[in-house]
Amino acid sequence: MQTRTNEFYTLDEVAQKLSLSVKSVRRYVAAGQLAAVKLNNAYRVPSSALEDFVNQRIVGDQSSNCDLFGKPIPAKKAKPMDKGQNSSQVNWADISGAWNHPSQSEMTFVDLFCGAGGLSKGLEMAGLQGVCGLDWFDEAGMTYRRNFDHPFVNGDIKLPEKKKEFYDTVKGQLKGRRLSVVAGGFPCQGFSMAGNRIVDDPRNSLYLEMLEIVKTLQPDFVLCENVKGLRSMLHGEVERKIINDYRAIGYEMNVETLCAADYYTPQKRERVIFIGNRIGATNYHPKPMLTPDSYVTTGQAIGDLVTHPEDPGFNHVPTKHSEKMKQRMLECPEGESLYKGYSDAWKKCPWDEASCTIKENHGGVNVHPKLPRVLTAREMARLQSFPDDFIFEGKKAKQLVQIGNAVPPLLGKAIGLAIRYANEDL
Repeated sequence: MQTRTNEFYTLDEVAQKLSLSVKSVRRYVAAGQLAAVKLNNAYRVPSSALEDFVNQRIVGDQSSNCDLFGKPIPAKKAKPMDKGQNSSQVNWADISGAWNHPSQSEMTFVDLFCGAGGLSKGLEMAGLQGVCGLDWFDEAGMTYRRNFDHPFVNGDIKLPEKKKEFYDTVKGQLKGRRLSVVAGGFPCQGFSMAGNRIVDDPRNSLYLEMLEIVKTLQPDFVLCENVKGLRSMLHGEVERKIINDYRAIGYEMNVETLCAADYYTPQKRERVIFIGNRIGATNYHPKPMLTPDSYVTTGQAIGDLVTHPEDPGFNHVPTKHSEKMKQRMLECPEGESLYKGYSDAWKKCPWDEASCTIKENHGGVNVHPKLPRVLTAREMARLQSFPDDFIFEGKKAKQLVQIGNAVPPLLGKAIGLAIRYANEDL
C-alpha cells in the first residue's frame, strides 16, 4: 500500500485495496470488525483501522500468509526456534547504578529513520556520541537539526545520491573512529500488510536498506526497534526472518518487548527491541527499573501545564473545539476513546496512572484527562519523556506527528546503557 497524505479511506478505496466488494466492506463495518467513523454522512476508515483489520485477517487466515516480500508460506504451525534463534532468551542488564549520572562514552551511533530524534536523544542521554541521523520527513529534519549537534541527512535512502551523502557524512564524522551502533526503527507498515493480498508494498524495501547499511558500515552493535505486533506477524515468521537475516551478515540477535513506563516514561508504550552484535559479546536488554505500582503518572508529568499559558515557542498551543465536542470529551471516561471502534486514537489518558500510548493518528490525538481538549504538543512530548528544552519545528499538526511517532527518549537511554553494559563500557 502506498503512503498517502489523506486522513481517511472511503469504503470504495478500502474495497479496492482489499480486493473485496463494497458490500463486503460494509458488512465488516456493521459487524464492528472494521472501525469506521461517519464524516459528512458517509463512512470513512482511518488508515490505522485498516491496518488493524488486515493484521487480524493475517492471524485468522494462514492460507493467505506470505513472507516479507510476497512469497506464499504454506499453512503450518509455528516451529519453535532452536537455541541460537531463541528470541525469548533474554539477558538483563542492571543499569540502575548508571542511570542518574552516566559517564560520557567513546561509543558512536547513527540513527536511521530517526524522525525527530527520540531514540537519538535517548542514546545521547546514555552517553553515546551521535554521528548522523537520517529520515525523509522534512519537518522532523528541522527538529533534529535544531536539537542535535551532529548532522542530519534528509531524503530517501533508496536514492543512490542520498545513500552516498549518508555514507560520506558518516565517514567524515567518524574521522577514523569505530562505529559502535547502527540504530533504526524501519517502518513496519510493509510488514503488517504482508500476508494479505497487499504484498507489493515498497515500504518493505526500507528493511532491506537498513540491512545493507549494517552490512556496509559493520558497526559493533545493531539496534532495531518496532511495534510490539511485529513479533506475532505471520505467526513469528517476520521475527525469525530478521534474526536469520542478521545472522547471515555476522550478527547474533536477541529480542524482547520493552515497556517505556518501566524506565520512568509516564506512558505504557511497548516496543519490540532487537539487539545484535558481531564482536562475540552477550546481548543485553535493560532490566526494568520500575514496577506498575510506581510508574510515573500522567498527572505527575503534565499537571503543571493545566494552567500554563499558551506558548507557541514551547510547543504548548491548545486546540480549539466546539462546545459539543468539549462536552463529549468531559463525559468520556478515562482510558476510553471518543469513538467506538477506535483502539488508540481519541483516547482519554488516565490521570493517576501512566498514560496510554501516545499517538497522532490522522488527527485523533489523545484527550486530556482533566480539560475539554486534546493534548498539546508539549503535553504529548512530556508523556513521551522528551525534556522541555527539546523544541519541535513545523506547524502544530506536523509537531504532533513527530511526537507520536517517536521512541521515548528515556526508553532509548535505557537501551543505550544496556548496550554499553554489553560492551563493558559502564
